[in-house]
Amino acid sequence: MWILIVLLLILFVLWNTTLIGYKDKQTHMLATDESKVFSEQAKSITFTQGSNTAILLVHGFPSTPAMYSYSAKRLCDAGFDVYAPLMPGFGTDPKDLENTTFTQWFGYLSRCYEDLRAKYDTLYVLGTSMGGMMTLKLGELYCNTDKEPDKLVTIAAPVVYNSMKEWIFTDWRQYFARTVALFVPSFNAHVIDGNGKGEDGSEVWYGYGGTFVRPGLSLVHAMRRVRKELGTITCPLFSIHDVNDRIIPFKNLKIIEREQKSREFRSLETKMGNFNHGRHSLLSYHSIQASLTDSILEFLQDKEKANA
Repeated sequence: MWILIVLLLILFVLWNTTLIGYKDKQTHMLATDESKVFSEQAKSITFTQGSNTAILLVHGFPSTPAMYSYSAKRLCDAGFDVYAPLMPGFGTDPKDLENTTFTQWFGYLSRCYEDLRAKYDTLYVLGTSMGGMMTLKLGELYCNTDKEPDKLVTIAAPVVYNSMKEWIFTDWRQYFARTVALFVPSFNAHVIDGNGKGEDGSEVWYGYGGTFVRPGLSLVHAMRRVRKELGTITCPLFSIHDVNDRIIPFKNLKIIEREQKSREFRSLETKMGNFNHGRHSLLSYHSIQASLTDSILEFLQDKEKANA
């Protein structure tokens, strides 16, 4: 009897931690209905000026393009056309996100990317957190093809969530998420309409709050594939992470650094002060957004300066 209980317990742990047999149930293509956004600030950001160079900005989870309100303007001022799309399920009602999956978010993003790649001579991609992970996946999908991105920038991109091997433990609740997801899609899901907690810019935040079990499970499952394919990224890559990030462990930067195969790789380790925020969504913070945008522009404009 005890042997059976132990075996069942082991199977339970393995089923939850390894995600063996997991597949996204929802894979059909989605579109974003921006007429339903909870705030004008949550809408997609688009700045066009007839440039032949564009940058695609990818927001995080469960955020909105508002996280790029400062940097989008700076990038536009630098001469780029700027696109920061709102992903399906985000920025409207938390229930819209509850049963969507990474497959659907990335499907929407890849369509946006291909449309821009066909339109612009030069195309860059920048993503934060989940957006950084999706930026890596774009590189994995399109590097060494005729749709290759010219340069990629990631900020606090996760490629490992919990791992005993890497000694990374982001959230112990993830070990039970697969079982919990059978019964509930989320806990305490709610809208944060520009009134977040914190300081240094983090208090002005547009997105969702709460715990999204099913979408989070899909995201963590996708991380494993992104991590496995890091070696296929060959285009120029600039990865940024704060050493004291409270949301996604800094060790993720070291894994990206070790496993990518970019022909021009740069990394930046920031170290923010003792602010009351996650030290994660770096371009949202007043104390660092200007200098960080400067560093990003320096990376993106290197080729242009060399050819001038």
